[in-house]
Amino acid sequence: MLPEAFLDRMHQQLGGAYEAFLQSYQEEKYSALRCNPLKRGPLKTDEAAEPETLEKEASLRKYFHVTHVSWEKNGYYYASEDQPGKHPLHEAGVYYIQEPSAMAVAPLLQAQPGEKILDLCAAPGGKSTQIAGYMQGEGLLVANEIHPGRAKILSENMERLGVRNVCVTNETPTVLSEKFPEYFHRILVDAPCSGEGMFRKNPEACAEWRPENVALCARRQDEILDEAAKMLMPGGRLVYSTCTFAPEENEGSIRRFLRRHAEFELLAIDKNAMGLPEGLCDGRPEWADAGSDVSDDAPGGRGGSSGNGVPDGRYDLRRTLRLWPQVVRGEGHFAAVLQKQGAYTADQETFAAGGCERGISLKDKDLEPWRQFWQETGSAAAQKREENKALSADVRFNDDQGIFLRFGENVYFAPKGMPALKGLKVLRPGLQLGTIKKNRFEPSHALALALAENDARHVCHFDLDNEDEAKLVTAYLNGQTFPMEGEKGWYLITVDGYSIGWGKLAGGIMKNHYPKGLRK
Repeated sequence: MLPEAFLDRMHQQLGGAYEAFLQSYQEEKYSALRCNPLKRGPLKTDEAAEPETLEKEASLRKYFHVTHVSWEKNGYYYASEDQPGKHPLHEAGVYYIQEPSAMAVAPLLQAQPGEKILDLCAAPGGKSTQIAGYMQGEGLLVANEIHPGRAKILSENMERLGVRNVCVTNETPTVLSEKFPEYFHRILVDAPCSGEGMFRKNPEACAEWRPENVALCARRQDEILDEAAKMLMPGGRLVYSTCTFAPEENEGSIRRFLRRHAEFELLAIDKNAMGLPEGLCDGRPEWADAGSDVSDDAPGGRGGSSGNGVPDGRYDLRRTLRLWPQVVRGEGHFAAVLQKQGAYTADQETFAAGGCERGISLKDKDLEPWRQFWQETGSAAAQKREENKALSADVRFNDDQGIFLRFGENVYFAPKGMPALKGLKVLRPGLQLGTIKKNRFEPSHALALALAENDARHVCHFDLDNEDEAKLVTAYLNGQTFPMEGEKGWYLITVDGYSIGWGKLAGGIMKNHYPKGLRK
């Protein structure tokens, strides 16, 4: 049952479109998944990304009934009878199950490899992993979540999708803004909201809705946006999004932000390029100050001059994006793109308060167990790539490509320029390589998921088209051992060419190193 006060407001706002909006709640919700471009399969060596995209699509079509999501090239709707969340390729991180409208936001950030990017409200990780795909393992992604439990889920999803260049933090926006003044090239604020756009998908959000929560969320969004503004470098891009219909949290939030921050401009979103119908997904300026005494001709109106020298169009809220369930194949979403005045160069350096982590050199004696492991386990091709930094490669572990960090038994490989972590609550400072116990190295599950077949010397390949091998995959995911002949040592376990975990062969038995917490 939709809340009466919510329906009254929507009726008042939508007018003649209200009945179509209401009818959408009687229709089945749309489900989608997004392929992970970081996951390298059997075709991927040093080729361009496009062949791999086609390869993943072919894999999907073998197992699911998929059609494209127009605003995300890696996005696919799947049929109600499909169960991608229970498929081994999901455990391998080949794709992320994500609400289709939510996929529209991250592309607006226009993330580039090598940049410093912040996802300020990142859990459970859908948009962060999407951003990571655009970054292609280069640069620094800080994915933050204020709630500890949700931050843990965020970190787990980063691991499953093999993201290597992410620092997962569990902090308040205020703490981060003190640490990272004008530090990031791009920032995403997928703000906590009243969740009205998810009522069809999530009945719990509907049951918890209250009118007063809308005002509470709007105040919280103002505070978060102000802290985000401090962390964006001049010329940087800030994308704001919600999954609500409430104008106070959407157009209202953007109008209030622009009034407080003269250094920002609202950019237009090209809806046609997203495959959206003309005009139906524009923001609604006339709703922005509902219930206030600000007229449409005042600063923040439909465009024109603000009266204080602000350029024309700065407040034209039609430039924002609204996705409606009666218009698109997805739930309700809102997004806006803002740019800070100024300019930066691609190689411009910024520094966090406290400087950068120094790390330890690969030659350090503390890393001897790792060096020995990688010499025995990494493929000749992978080791050659490390020795020759001029060669293109997806994964390299050397001092030219990043820094090694050791915290107790845990060894991480982090991006160069990783900010100093002291004073921050950090769940994941880069890619966890594994642990060193009594001078013995044991690889992490995260490392397995970040590798491809051509990175490992020993590979145990399972083909899901083979009935017997498919049964062994199920047994492996259940934590079982299985017989196998071959040279003893660590093996990268792969499914249809995609890495899914580790096994260790000894005495003709493949010992299972799939994490106990993930076993079915």
